[in-house]
Amino acid sequence: MANRTMRSIKSERDIREGVAALKSACAHMARLHGKTGDPPLRRHPQGFVGLARAIPGQQLSIASAEAIWRRLEARLDPFEAPSFLRLTDDDLRAAGLSRAKVDTLRRVAEAIEGGRLNLEALIKAPDEAVHAELTALKGIGPWTADIYLLFCLGRADAWSPGDLALQHAVRDALGLQMRPGQAEMVAIAERWRPWRGVAARLLWSYYALRRRNGSASTLHSTLRQDAEDERRAK
Repeated sequence: MANRTMRSIKSERDIREGVAALKSACAHMARLHGKTGDPPLRRHPQGFVGLARAIPGQQLSIASAEAIWRRLEARLDPFEAPSFLRLTDDDLRAAGLSRAKVDTLRRVAEAIEGGRLNLEALIKAPDEAVHAELTALKGIGPWTADIYLLFCLGRADAWSPGDLALQHAVRDALGLQMRPGQAEMVAIAERWRPWRGVAARLLWSYYALRRRNGSASTLHSTLRQDAEDERRAK
């Protein structure tokens, strides 16, 4: 589907505008907002540092990914592709990165240094072009590209149909019997255009709220099992 909007979420004002539109158009979003309030802005830097931040989050809990990210940040000043390429594999493994993630980050840094990946040019590119450019790199899958669009570029209509937490949140928010797959997630989210990026933030807030209440352990263990099943299937 053609990219419909290039609008970015830059401030809390944008979040409030998106929330108002979603509440007016969708009773489910209105109900979620009543439980969670406005979701956080969640903006990360663009460029290599932002893309690098997303990679440790692949198939890991938020807490684990953040711990790895903090250790990696401590080893890089400035956090740029040339500095990264000067680190040894032992340095990177000591930060908690798996061999696969070390290889992915090296490929990204080398692509930037070699001129094959221009993240600056992607700032004004359509969502579909950003997705295609990033996923052309081995180790960068649709989820990582979605997260870069959502949080680094702040695209208002970005969506992450493969995110497991979002899938669980959609199931619970809409009262579905089963966790929706990616195709169903895409279809469901059509009702939230052109603010799917704000809908995602609301749903993540709802998922976090659910984890804090009595169903937290069940949701967390289910999410872990889903991630493990997906790893084994690859």
